[in-house]
Parts: sequence; structure tokens; C-alpha cells
Amino acid sequence: MSANLDWGNLGFGYIKTPLRYVSNFKDGKWDDGAMTDNDQITLTECAGVLQYAQTAFEGLKAYTTEHGKIVTFRPDLNAERMTESAKRLEMPVFPKERFLEAVDKVVAANRDYVPPYGSGATLYIRPYMFGSSAVIGVKPAQEYQFRMFATPVGPYFKGGVKPLTIRVSDFDRAAPHGTGHIKAGLNYAMSLHAIVDAHEKGFDENMYLDPGTRTYVEETGGANFLFVTKDGKIVTPKSDSILPSITRRSLCYVAEKYLGLTVEHRPVKFSEVKDFAECGLCGTAAVISPVGKINDHGKEICFPSGMNEMGKITKKLYDTLTGIQMGRIEAPEGWIREIK
Repeated sequence: MSANLDWGNLGFGYIKTPLRYVSNFKDGKWDDGAMTDNDQITLTECAGVLQYAQTAFEGLKAYTTEHGKIVTFRPDLNAERMTESAKRLEMPVFPKERFLEAVDKVVAANRDYVPPYGSGATLYIRPYMFGSSAVIGVKPAQEYQFRMFATPVGPYFKGGVKPLTIRVSDFDRAAPHGTGHIKAGLNYAMSLHAIVDAHEKGFDENMYLDPGTRTYVEETGGANFLFVTKDGKIVTPKSDSILPSITRRSLCYVAEKYLGLTVEHRPVKFSEVKDFAECGLCGTAAVISPVGKINDHGKEICFPSGMNEMGKITKKLYDTLTGIQMGRIEAPEGWIREIK
């Protein structure tokens, strides 16, 4: 039986669902893990996560397909990315198969909260891990907790797609050779002041340039860039301090294999941006958000695709990938995991 929610009017916020997954790491090993209805966490005041921000997270979604199946999209890549995050933050790796099993359990246990097909809403799944034992010297914690909860969320674009206006930020998102390539909570803490400042000045997002030379495009606070050239090529920035977006990688595959487009994954100079025909931001929340305008300290770069709708190729990419996610288009092998 479906939860009694107004699916068409959900925002992108937290709604408590009945069950979540918890596993604890102690004495060098993970316990068996369990589902619980308790959404509260009790920690020592000296927990590693509170003192030294030792935490990483992931984000993925469950969908109801056109045929009424409940599925998740490429959760194996979330598991692999969380492995890399854990290693970089000196946290124990939560095994991939157990991660996938936890996703299955959390979605199945909260299946009444998976929005119906056609509503535009989805079930957002948030896996995360943190240092739970007391740490006062600067070192990794000895104990950890891995948790996963789910919450129904509305469509990212309420009332249709509106291209974004973004600015070139004076702040750096990540340090050279730092943690920009992993999904660490501390990266997002660093971006909060910049995004609040951008919003106060009338911009939707920040474009971060490379922290070493400030001449190459990196990403925004929570999404990778995707550009379309005037002759229809897809170009995505390459850098060691960009988070490897699962959505971006999927869109590039779709561009090549489904739409027959040429894809270049390479360093992108900011000086090139004015010559692109379309620009989008790739991420779990919106799949791809069109960018209409970039403000570089008062100088405007306006994309030919305009401020009213997605560019033609961006729209094709969006329609194809969401079609795969929703079961309208056949998916590549291994991309869709059905929840029984």
C-alpha cells in the first residue's frame, strides 16, 4: 500500500520513512548490520566525525518504472565510489556486496514511499559513514558506523525546466591533491559559504576553476559540467580534483552509444567556454540542469541555447537517460537493479 503523500507536490527535503540500515565497525570488523526504526544517533561528544569531520556519503535514487517495477540506477558505482572515499579518509571499507544488499533492503522495507511512475518524484537513498569513537589527537577513529536511509523527494524542476544563471567563484572548492575527487562531507561544508553568497547575489550556482592556476573549469559545489560544442560534440572537464559523477559518466555513455555523438573527456580551459553552444550540470538530483548564462565578474557568457529551455542536445541526453531509468528505453546491461 502506497504512503498517503501528495506525490505531485513533494519538495527536495527529508521525510522520515519507517526503516533504515545500520552497521557498526568495532575491533577491526563490521558487524552483521540490521534494519531499525530508530532514526536517532547517540554519539560521544568526542566522536571522530564531530572533532575532525571524518565522514563520507553517497546519493542515489529508486524509481517506479513504466512497467511498475521498483529499480535503482547503477548502485554498484555508488558502492565503488564510497570505497574510494573511505580509503582516502582512513575509514574502513564497507564491502560492495553488503552495500548493494543494504540498498535492496532499505528500498524494499520502504517500498510504500517509492513514488508512483509519472509523478516526477523518486525515493532518494542516502548511504553514509562516520567515525563514531572518541578521538582527541588528530588521527583516525577506531570505530565507525555505516547507515543508510531513504526519503521521498519531488522533481528537481518544479513547474518545468528553467536554465540557470551561474557565476565564476572567487573561492576554491578543493585543494590541489586534496579531497575533491571523493564524496567527503568536508568538501560540501567548504562550499556552503560560497553557495549562500551566490544566492544572495542572485546566482543559482558557482563555477569553480582549478585551484592551482584558476584557468581550467572544474565543477560546481555538487555537480559536474557537461558542454556541447557548436558542431555537436560532448565535452566534459577532466581533473584530479573533480568528483567522478555517476550521472555524468552515464550521460557520456548514452551520448556515444545511443545518440552517436563524439565525447571528449579532457581539461577544459575557461577561455573556451564562450565558444560552446550548450552547458549543463550533471548530478543525481536533476540528471542534467541546463545553464543559460555564466557571469564572470560582470562579463556575461550567454549560451546560444538561451534562458527559456534546455538546448537540443542536452534535452536528448536528458530524455534518453531518464527513459532508461524509468524503463521506457532498454538499459545497458547491469545499469538497472530491480528491487524484489
